Amino acid sequence: MEKDLGNYRKPYEKYELLLKDVPENPMELFQKWFHEVDKFFIENETNAMTISTIGLDGFPKNRIVLLKRYTYEGFIFYTNYDSEKGKAIAQNPNVCLSFFWHGAERQIIIKGQAEKIAENLSDGYFESRPRGSQLGALVSNQSQIIESRDALEKKLSELENEFEGKEIPRPANWGGYIVKPVEIEFWQGRPNRLHDRVRFRLQNDYNWKIDRLSP
Repeated sequence: MEKDLGNYRKPYEKYELLLKDVPENPMELFQKWFHEVDKFFIENETNAMTISTIGLDGFPKNRIVLLKRYTYEGFIFYTNYDSEKGKAIAQNPNVCLSFFWHGAERQIIIKGQAEKIAENLSDGYFESRPRGSQLGALVSNQSQIIESRDALEKKLSELENEFEGKEIPRPANWGGYIVKPVEIEFWQGRPNRLHDRVRFRLQNDYNWKIDRLSP
């Protein structure tokens, strides 16, 4: 099987990213872009991001997770700590996050270190989730081989009966990570493939070095 994709081309001409418009802290630019995409490009799932880890087998692996909170300190998402990504992070906390918002012709790439958030913060978020999602966290031994879909559905039904009318506890192996960035690159598509690329590199706890990169 073979297909030539050489003629797949899309012009990029909606926005520009100039250094004169760039704030000193990249989180402020992230917030600006996030709000613009969320408001004007509703077809995007704005908080969907790719997280890349180095697995126990030595290979990098990407998957989509949902950003649930961001602060000046970093980016927070939730998962099963015993999942493939959780085990990878335990061995090597260096990860990469990326957002691609095709409608706005924008991409953000974030390098950083992942660490678990405080348990009370994970408790608070878990309590805010729909009951179905809470039960799903109990049902799923994420990344593990399962016998069948039917076995999964049966386990869910059993837990629905067990916790009917009761509070569902957060599993000890489920919770949040915060990715604390050391480098953030903003990419804005431009005509003739002369894209705008601006990179922030953390110099210390408070200062970022800003560079424009060649496309």
